[in-house]
Parts: sequence; structure tokens; C-alpha cells
Amino acid sequence: MTGKREGRRAQRPFVLGLTGSIGMGKSAVASMFQRLGVPVFDADAEVRRMQGPGGALVPAIEKAFPATTGPDGIDRASLGAAVFGNPAALTQLESIVHPAVRDARAAFLSNTASAPLVVVDIPLLFEKGGAGEVDAILVVSAPPEVQRARVLARAGMTPERFEQILALQMPDSEKRARADYLIDTGGSLAETERQVAALVGKLRG
Repeated sequence: MTGKREGRRAQRPFVLGLTGSIGMGKSAVASMFQRLGVPVFDADAEVRRMQGPGGALVPAIEKAFPATTGPDGIDRASLGAAVFGNPAALTQLESIVHPAVRDARAAFLSNTASAPLVVVDIPLLFEKGGAGEVDAILVVSAPPEVQRARVLARAGMTPERFEQILALQMPDSEKRARADYLIDTGGSLAETERQVAALVGKLRG
């Protein structure tokens, strides 16, 4: 774990942006923060909720991408097929999803205003220009061979799709260079937990 600054402005709560490339262990680290009592906003989970049955985003996505929804909300396979490899379609989808996520994040920050520390878990924090909206950035990283093994173990994942996903993300080396704090998840879960606990203690202090 490393840190390069202590936060750009004095405020409460201290907002820590959590990010990392696919397969780096970001979700596991987010869960560790939660177990330590730190409120966590999970952007991916929020999107899944808004795209689920009766979700707020379902009507707009169905209008933009017909036949990609059903009784259970968004059909992720159909929607993925409609936008993956199609930059214009992906931009259109993001124009629907991102404002809703920003509103949900603002509500989360309002509801946790009394906490000394909160975490906002945003996978594409650097790529989508959200770095300036947090007090510091934590990047979760692991060696490339560990990342690859984790991702290819996922159901339905192929080497080709993995490479396509990586191409849409900022290289891990650049994320590490731009991080305020870094947690390496290449070791044991216990070691990762120690790093998270130490960071929580530092930021709460």
C-alpha cells in the first residue's frame, strides 16, 4: 500500500475512489471496506439494480435498444451483443446509464454525510473522467498473470473477449502511476485485508 497525498480538501466524509482493471480483485477489496464499517457505493451493483425488474433504466434502454429487456429487466446477453464492439451504441448506452449513476452516487454521499470515510467503487474512474470528483484514488492491482487467470476462469470468458475488455480500459501501469494509494491483491486474502485495514486506519485518523 502506498500513498502520495492526504486529500486535496478538508471535508467530511473523505471520499475515496476505488478502481482497478478487470480481474484485479476490486470487488473483494470493496467488501473488506464494508466489513470494516466503511460505507461503499458500488456503481456496478447500482447499475444492476436499475436494470433489474422494474428498474428505472429499463424503459429508456428498451427504447434505445429494442428487444433487450423482458420481465426480469435487462437481458444482459442481448444488450451486450448490441453494444459490444460498437462504439456509437456503447456511447448511447452510457448516455443513459451514467447520469443515473451520478444521481445515485450523489444520494449516497448525502445519506452518508456523517461518516468520516466513504468509498465510491467506480470501475472506469479514470477512463470516464471521475477522478476529480473524489478526494483520493485507490487502485487495486495484481500481477498480469494473476489477472489473466482470474478473468479466464469466469464462465463464458474467452481470451479474445478478455483482450477486447482490456483495450477499453486504461493500462494497469498507468492507473498505478496515477493512484494516491495502491493495494496489491496478488498475495493472500489475509495480506490484502491487512493492507485495507491499514489504509482505513490511516484515512480515518
